[in-house]
Amino acid sequence: MPVVVLLGVVGVAACTHSAEECTAAEAAQQYAQLLPVATKARDVRPDLSGCKRTGIASFYADRFTGREMADGTRMNPNADNAASRTLPLGTTAKVTNLETGQSAEVTIQDRGPYVKGRIIDLSPATAREIGLGRQDGLATVVVAPIEVPLPDGGMKRGAAAGDRTP
Repeated sequence: MPVVVLLGVVGVAACTHSAEECTAAEAAQQYAQLLPVATKARDVRPDLSGCKRTGIASFYADRFTGREMADGTRMNPNADNAASRTLPLGTTAKVTNLETGQSAEVTIQDRGPYVKGRIIDLSPATAREIGLGRQDGLATVVVAPIEVPLPDGGMKRGAAAGDRTP
C-alpha cells in the first residue's frame, strides 16, 4: 500500500517503496523547496527513492535551445530532456499531465527549475506530448521515476518501472 505524504507547495508524494525511503525522499524534497531559488543544484540532496511526486511542470523557453545542460549535452527542444532539482542526472521518468491524462517518458539531463513550487522543466516537444501548450504555461503533473542511477553506479527501479514499454 503506498504511503502518502503532504509536501506543502510541492504537492503529494506517493511512494511504493519503504516508509524509510519515502521519509528520506520527503526530507530531501522539503529541503530543496525551502532553499532560495538561486541555490546551486550541488547544494540539494538527490532524491534516490524512486517515489512518485506531484507538482507543477513548466517547459524550457526558446532561449535555452542549444545551451549546455548539466550533463554536458545541448538542450534539444525536440528531445525528451527534462530538468529536476532533486532527481539524479540520467534518471528516466514517466511524466503524466493530471488534466489531460497524457504521459511521456523523459530523461533528466539538467538542473532546475529554479522557480519556487515547480518540480520539473520539460522540453517543448515533451510538453506538447502531454498536452501542455505555450498558452497554458504550467500543468500539474505526476513525475514517476522509472530508473534512478545510484552513486555506486547501480540502478534502482522506480515507482513507474512496471509502466515502461519495451
